[in-house]
Amino acid sequence: MIDARRRIESRMNALDLKGNPAGKRALRPIKPAPLHRGARSDAAGKAVSNLILLSLPDEEYSQLRPFLEPVELPQYDILHAPGEKIDFAYFLNEGMTSLVALSPDGRSVEVGIVGREGMVGMSLTMGLRRIVFRSIVQMAGSGLRIRAEIFQDILHRTPTLRAQLNRFALLHGMQVAQIAACNRLHEVDQRLARWLLMCQDRADSQLLPLTHEFLAQMLGTGRPSVSLAAAVLENAGLIENMRGRVKVLNRKILEQVACDCYGVIQHFNGGLGLK
Repeated sequence: MIDARRRIESRMNALDLKGNPAGKRALRPIKPAPLHRGARSDAAGKAVSNLILLSLPDEEYSQLRPFLEPVELPQYDILHAPGEKIDFAYFLNEGMTSLVALSPDGRSVEVGIVGREGMVGMSLTMGLRRIVFRSIVQMAGSGLRIRAEIFQDILHRTPTLRAQLNRFALLHGMQVAQIAACNRLHEVDQRLARWLLMCQDRADSQLLPLTHEFLAQMLGTGRPSVSLAAAVLENAGLIENMRGRVKVLNRKILEQVACDCYGVIQHFNGGLGLK
């Protein structure tokens, strides 16, 4: 971890007074598609905060609304398993879900995340009822689910929903490709910083309910490596490691010590409706 400590110190020393790496230009975020921000509720009268559902015109949302079932999403709940039939599509209002690739020997690595900006079960939009990745709730929350066959039937009659999901699929696919490159090219401490930032983008909180063991599974590495990387970030004053949680103390500097992949991923946040 000496190299990781030196790398973080070097990047922190390279910052100018505005907190930007010297000589480095920031990417402009993609502008989000227009979203209808008026109050909207589900069939049970609870407020909806999923960005795709909020983007729909009233006539399209009215077709979905009777079939949207409120659901609590506890941490580590598996929404979809690889190769199994998909029964529901999920629109998260809060919390976050990971898409995880599994190997035959039991190892795993995260390939994408979905929060309130998207939908879990995107293969349904292409007429498929199975998925190759595991969808697991990483941060507890709540959302709305709709039966797969009903969703696929309504999708044919809702052009704005199709367009928004196609847009999400494109941007999310870019995110997945960038994460794959990151997992291959960058060190654990850089990937950990990038991953914590992506989680916070969707949690809107300094406190992230994440254990080092689960972080190791998501990053596709061993727990000792994650604990050492987290200790380096903590010693730099960027995070605080708590029991079962990680607290982000200095997001601005954490962005700078993360690998460049986060800057690329953040470039797409505007298109997903994220800040």
